[in-house]
This record gives sequence, structure tokens and C-alpha cells, in this order.
Amino acid sequence: MIVVTGATGNVGGPLTRALAEAGEQVTAVSRRAVGMPDGVRHVAADLAAPAGLAPVLDGAKALFLLLSGDLHAPEARPADIIALAAARGVRRVVLLSSQGVVTRPLGLSRVAMRAVEDALRESGLDWAVLRPGGFASNALAWAESVRTQGMVAAPFGDVGVPVVDPADIAEVAAACLLDDRHTGGVYELTGPEVITPRQQAREIAAALGSPVRFHELTRSEAKAMMTEFVPVELADDTLDIISAPNPAELRISPDVERVLGRAPHSFKDWVARSIAAFR
Repeated sequence: MIVVTGATGNVGGPLTRALAEAGEQVTAVSRRAVGMPDGVRHVAADLAAPAGLAPVLDGAKALFLLLSGDLHAPEARPADIIALAAARGVRRVVLLSSQGVVTRPLGLSRVAMRAVEDALRESGLDWAVLRPGGFASNALAWAESVRTQGMVAAPFGDVGVPVVDPADIAEVAAACLLDDRHTGGVYELTGPEVITPRQQAREIAAALGSPVRFHELTRSEAKAMMTEFVPVELADDTLDIISAPNPAELRISPDVERVLGRAPHSFKDWVARSIAAFR
């Protein structure tokens, strides 16, 4: 049995489906059960209280660990989840980390994530670490304004990064959970091209077949919006990256293709699959 945390999210959802389709027994952990595949057991649990996960982990051979925003807060102890997994007999953990662990190692949220990576390496478990850059699905934050105003509002409109399709992350995660060849692997996951927010708005407009105007936010406006959903430290770290990506953050990684044997999906591919959210 494989436990997937964040199982209704942009990565956890397709990962849960992929594992179920591969014939694996899956326990999906999230706050709400939404769109669970047939045969998948859902458990509502709070990762901020790891002790509550103990019954979920009993009998599991592997764990996909995705840390939600509240687990990046200074008082959170996500490494406790890894210790609990080891104590309950889990043999393998695949951790969704962040590219910023190596590209911005001094950011507060990155220091915390590095500590989680270190705890995993020292746990005695089989492990793999996934380090994605920006997600293509972050564009879903624009869905309502596109639907109601025909507008995308974002900061740093002409600064791009190679955003990654969450479906690619999920497929790589499935490979790492199921294939021993990926034990000890650290994979940096990006899309195939650097793309700016203004260019993303154009791709959405092309897929809709109707105009979408771009409105550039100030950093302070963007931060105010982001901190409604994530801790201030994580918002600041993210804004530092998207305002002035360094060469490592602009690099197109070969790791998706190394694991999956195909090129990563483009932002255009993601939009085509997700366009219903913008109509």
C-alpha cells in the first residue's frame, strides 16, 4: 500500500490516479475527499499533527510526502512525519521538495526544506527527492479574473522561468515510488522553456480564442495576495525568485526526460488540458 499526502492537489491528484491505474493499493490523505478514483481509500488527516497519521501509515510500503503551506511555518515540525513513517514500517519516502533548496539556500523556507531533506537522508529509509521549480498550475490563481474580467494580474510580467506541469511531477513521483532504480535520486523538475507571465496570458487567450489583457501587479500587491494562502516567509522567497531568477533557476533541467523517457510538457500543453477552468 502507498500513502499519498496532498492527494487532491495538482500533484497528488494525478499521482493517486496513476498509482491506482497501475494496480497499487492507495491511501489518499487530504483534508477533503474530492474525486477519489475507484478503490482508493481516503483518510482526512492534518499533517501538522503527525501522530494522527500513525494508523494511516501502518502496513504502507511507501509514502509520498507533500508539505502544504502551513508546514512551512517556523513552528512546524515536518521531519516528525519522516520519523513516524520509519517507526511504522514504511520502507520508502518520496519527498516533494523545492528547487530553491539549492538555488536560494538561505531563504527561510528553503532552510526548513533542506532540514527535511536531511532528515530523510538520515532516516535509514529508501528515498528520492523531487525539486520542482515554479508550477504551471499556479496560473489557476488567474482563473476567476480571466472568466469575469478577461484579465491576468501578476507581478514581473516580462520575467520568465521554466514552469513545470504538475502532471509531469506526478509521473516522476510514481516512477520513484515504484522503481528501485530511483532510490537515492534527486531530480530537478522544470518545463521545456522559459515563459513569462505575459506570455502565459497570451497562451490562455489563444486557447480560449478570446482576448486576455495583462495587468502588472507591484511586488507589495502580489505579496498581499499570496499571504492570504501561504506564510510570509514563503511568499517572500517565491517573489525573490520570480522577480530576478538566477542562472540556476533559468536552467532547463533534463531530469523529467531522464526519468520518463520523453520531454516535459509545455505551458501550452498544460493550458490545453486545463482550459475549462478559465471559461
